[in-house]
Amino acid sequence: MRLAPLDAPDFLTLAAERLRPEPPELGDALANPRGDHSLDNVPLAQPLTPKEAAVLVPVVMRDEPTLLFTERATGLRQHSGQIAFPGGRVDPEDASILAAAYREAEEEIGLDSRFISPLGYLDAYLSTTNYLVMPVVARVSPSYTLALNPHEVADTFEVPLSFLMDPANHELHSREWKGSVRRYYAIPYEGRYIWGVTAGILRNLYERLYTS
Repeated sequence: MRLAPLDAPDFLTLAAERLRPEPPELGDALANPRGDHSLDNVPLAQPLTPKEAAVLVPVVMRDEPTLLFTERATGLRQHSGQIAFPGGRVDPEDASILAAAYREAEEEIGLDSRFISPLGYLDAYLSTTNYLVMPVVARVSPSYTLALNPHEVADTFEVPLSFLMDPANHELHSREWKGSVRRYYAIPYEGRYIWGVTAGILRNLYERLYTS
């Protein structure tokens, strides 16, 4: 176990070595999906028929890399006010997981694809709301510009990668869910509360890059 390197070249080297070059096949992803259920070995009801989703994990290539997050609008029916990565459901018109992640980033925060270069993929993550989330890790130019969709996103902010990849900042919290107590990762940062699927994906990134 070690802390993340602070500079962009070291991160890019690890990303090239350890990220998936392609997203996992749906069948493989469903065979043993990651998710908050994994923390407590909660059995999954078979057969699994989740909806596919894609998120962009945007690594801003500053001298000390950061990750770009969104704060969801408070008027949304689901997950209002939560911290998230740009992303959403894969539409039938999307040519690929990557295309879906790019489209959602453009629609939610106005992040144009010319600022984005994909680096690879993480393992799929099964949410408690029955979405199978495919994370696309990508480098983002520090010169990026945004135009937030106020109906979906209230704010965006960056967090140093070194903070997020330090396991000392990965807290295990719990709450009641459908009659049982479930644990989940949370990473509080300067008054922001990163938890649930977003924190689970961050833990996935840490384990893939810094523990293997």
